[in-house]
Amino acid sequence: MPHHICHVEIPTTDFEKAKTFYSGLFGWKITITPNMDYATFETGSEPGGGFNKVDKVTSVGEQGVLVYVFTEDIQETLARVVELGGSVIKEKTKIPEIGWYALFGDPDGSIIGIFQSKE
Repeated sequence: MPHHICHVEIPTTDFEKAKTFYSGLFGWKITITPNMDYATFETGSEPGGGFNKVDKVTSVGEQGVLVYVFTEDIQETLARVVELGGSVIKEKTKIPEIGWYALFGDPDGSIIGIFQSKE
């Protein structure tokens, strides 16, 4: 049995802020469920995930799991990150023979990776 990622959780202090940021950046469909104090996101393919409500998002180095999201153009994605209130943590960096990656912070400070394939 393959062991693939089936769900990703991103901590947030504000569901509406997370919804605006991630739907604006990646076009994800986000549904907030107030009675559960949780929000889910659909990426258009697997995996999907959710936003768990926290009082404070941990700082860089304390986050735990680092999730990477595929993109066709890292530079364009990083520009959108900044437009939507996030920050660039690591600029586009080459992975020899494979592609490129970069890291950004969302408005809560969660660190997310993006990956662009060489092909």
